Amino acid sequence: MSADQPSPGHAAGSAVSSGRRGESNSHPHVPAWAVLAIACAAQFMVVLDISIVNVALPSIAKPVAQHGLGLDRNQLQWIVNAYTLTFAGFLLFGGRAGDLFGRKKIFLVGLGIFTAASLVGGFAQNAAMIEISRAVQGLGGGILAPATLSLLTTTYTDHRARARALGIWSATAGSGGAFGALAGGLLTDLVSWRWVLFVNVPIGVVLFVSAVAALRESRGQVRSIWGLDIPGTITVTGGLAVLVYAIVSTHVHPWGSARTLITIAIAAALLIAFVVIEANTSQPLVPLRIFKMRALSSANGIAVAVGAAMFTMFFFMSLYMQDVLGYSALKAGFAFLPGALFIIAGATISSRLVSHVGPRRLLVTGGVLSAAALWWFSHLPASGNYAVHILAPLLIVCFGMGMSMVPMTVAATSGVDRSEAGLASGLLNTTRQVGGALGLAALATIATDHTNTLMSRHESLAAATTSGFDRAFVVAAFISLAGALLALTLPSRSTHVAAVEQSA
Repeated sequence: MSADQPSPGHAAGSAVSSGRRGESNSHPHVPAWAVLAIACAAQFMVVLDISIVNVALPSIAKPVAQHGLGLDRNQLQWIVNAYTLTFAGFLLFGGRAGDLFGRKKIFLVGLGIFTAASLVGGFAQNAAMIEISRAVQGLGGGILAPATLSLLTTTYTDHRARARALGIWSATAGSGGAFGALAGGLLTDLVSWRWVLFVNVPIGVVLFVSAVAALRESRGQVRSIWGLDIPGTITVTGGLAVLVYAIVSTHVHPWGSARTLITIAIAAALLIAFVVIEANTSQPLVPLRIFKMRALSSANGIAVAVGAAMFTMFFFMSLYMQDVLGYSALKAGFAFLPGALFIIAGATISSRLVSHVGPRRLLVTGGVLSAAALWWFSHLPASGNYAVHILAPLLIVCFGMGMSMVPMTVAATSGVDRSEAGLASGLLNTTRQVGGALGLAALATIATDHTNTLMSRHESLAAATTSGFDRAFVVAAFISLAGALLALTLPSRSTHVAAVEQSA
């Protein structure tokens, strides 16, 4: 009997516990909230690291005499892209590895890699050292992130308790991007840019010790690396990494260039090979039958739209406030703070409602709110004012995105067998990250092309830049609306509740 299949006595005890508190315990002496706290803290740290480094880039680029590394613009972009590449590329591997080898074990491995790479990155003396450490950070994050979600979906079995837990997890994950800008500005201004990396070390050590004490191992299905689908792992990780590489390089090599087209063709070939391998192997990394689940497939499609809209909003609003309005990095970080609070509010409210109304209505509402706010952002003027032109749509879009995260996660994991919880969470994280990278690259191209066209007509830099951002926000609004329409394909509330109870 596996650890995911408790004895009858334990199951009865869990049932009584669920009836009283709506949750099950993952450790005989540790309450389930401890598992939730560990999972949320780890996910917050991983998401935070995607944005926290952005604010510190100008300081990293300074000459060595000014305590920087003397990097040029091309080297700076890879401090960000190296993390994105490996993070997106290893999410599926991390999710499936947790199912097969044990979620606690994989959680600790990913956390250890992430923490060690952060320490090395903080001591970086040149471009190669910091870029490699960031790539290894992304590897650790890609292994760690799916484990945080699968720990929750296998710990909380009652659908209301699971919704509340996923609400807290989604709120911390969603607010990590906004808080990252604030934390990056504070650490860079008050201490040093190196502390945007060093800050992960004490957090990682505390989480590691806590996880060893609090988490119970869910015994995996295999004990050898050969039980994992190695060819599938190589092709899907390589295909996603090459695809993200092609996307993030489009600002240097345009979409129609030979290099970009060849790179995309290589990515497509690897991903097609992955599908062929999965259809013909006895132990696939991603069983293709899982896509027959309508809720999971729809939720992953919605995740693409949510990722694209969220990445776009934070990216362009950060540039608008700093490059057009002249905000400092720290001031821009504080400007995002109300949005972070509204992400938490949206996730909290939706976590309380999802068990009553189901994911479909909340995802439609969240998508429509986000689309309306992004359309509002498409009318930003070159001489905008924060209170008049930014605050209201920022609060609406963040609330809508926060409202979408919990039902999206619930829909993607409901009805999935507990032995494949890591796979489902890895898929959801992967589609959201790839959707964000793809959407941002496409919309950045649209914005840049429009800005260059206006500049050629002798428009001012501020006016041309803002107009480019406005056009990108129009497209982002339609992407968000498409996600809301896709939510209409989700099953009804009664079907959702039945699927949750079956998976539990």
